[in-house]
Amino acid sequence: MKNGVYNILKARFLVNDDAFKNWRFIVFIIILAIIMIANTQRYEQKVFRIVALTNEVKELRSEFVDRRSELMKLKMESTVSKKMEEKQIFPATVPPIKIKVVKKEEKNFFQKIWQ
Repeated sequence: MKNGVYNILKARFLVNDDAFKNWRFIVFIIILAIIMIANTQRYEQKVFRIVALTNEVKELRSEFVDRRSELMKLKMESTVSKKMEEKQIFPATVPPIKIKVVKKEEKNFFQKIWQ
């Protein structure tokens, strides 16, 4: 056992006659580790992108709510009347009257012929 540990520390398994098998395995492990590192980095980039987009969506949603409330205030009758008073346009004092238009029925072609 003492001799086996000593051989591992001296890395004799890399220079022996059957070292080619060992080197293939080591290269395979290194390639696998590089793939895992690259995969982890791409995963973290996607997570950061998702967090950034989530924050942007929250920000845009709050801006939308602010603009909508501002629009509701501007559409109120009191706000509109104040803005119009600055231009010397005042609300009507007389209520509106509904106008009804009665349309005469036109006679069709056959009714015109028979009269």
